Amino acid sequence: MAAKASAKSSTKESVSASTAKKSKRKVVALPIELPTKPPTMEERYALIEERLAKADPEFLRLYRENLDMSWIYHDSALEGSVYTSQELKAAVDPMAPVATDSTIQPVCDQIRRHREALEYVRDFATKKRLPVTIDVLKKIYLVLHPEEGDIKTVKYRKDIPQHRLYFHEYAPPDKVTYKVRQVIDWLNDPETRRTRSTIRIAARAHYDLLRIFPFATDSGTVARLLMNLLLMRNGLPQAIVHSTERQRYYEALKGSSAVMTQIVHESIENNLASVEKLLDAYESKGYTVKG
Repeated sequence: MAAKASAKSSTKESVSASTAKKSKRKVVALPIELPTKPPTMEERYALIEERLAKADPEFLRLYRENLDMSWIYHDSALEGSVYTSQELKAAVDPMAPVATDSTIQPVCDQIRRHREALEYVRDFATKKRLPVTIDVLKKIYLVLHPEEGDIKTVKYRKDIPQHRLYFHEYAPPDKVTYKVRQVIDWLNDPETRRTRSTIRIAARAHYDLLRIFPFATDSGTVARLLMNLLLMRNGLPQAIVHSTERQRYYEALKGSSAVMTQIVHESIENNLASVEKLLDAYESKGYTVKG
């Protein structure tokens, strides 16, 4: 009996020792893989800029040329002016034959002025210390319409325009100056930038300007160019509203600014995805943009 008790006691001690050893072993926690946070639009655009900087000059030239032609085409189509690829090429491509047809020359001049306006907002977007003022708004208009004189002589509209596409209510002519000043003051208010995203601010400024309709012609183009200036100076790409969105775009102007913000957001997203796809193809297969 004593032998059995001793054996049991020995077994217990052995189990106890084994358990003690196990308890002393360090428990190593497996690393937890947290879900990857998707990059912001600003981060995606910054990466695109880095990738473009590494591209060869010819690819870059054709990319920028095609971007401008696409931008001008869709923006003008929103206003009801549809340019052909021949007209765009003749106006934008320095390698294209000089247009000798007298009927195409005025169209080419319009396209060139539009492209000059793109260059103006791109350049001003880099000057982040300069405030966006009423003079900037007028300058955009004057690039499109140099015949209007200069900053001091350019005038707002004096009547209610009969636009064939815009059907929302316009500000009375005698309220245009005051309301434009309101929009610019709102843009430069620190509280505006503190409480709203860049996309919301840019979309709202564009929405408010179009409901004022400050100029007799091209108020839509001017408002969208200002919107893109605001986007680009805050690290975002341009929002090119596609011509197929024209009806939805006009409906948004008659309704809530929130719908316009959504349209602008989608336009930026589509732009980013398109350039990313182009660069993926270029970097993997030596793809070049079609000239």
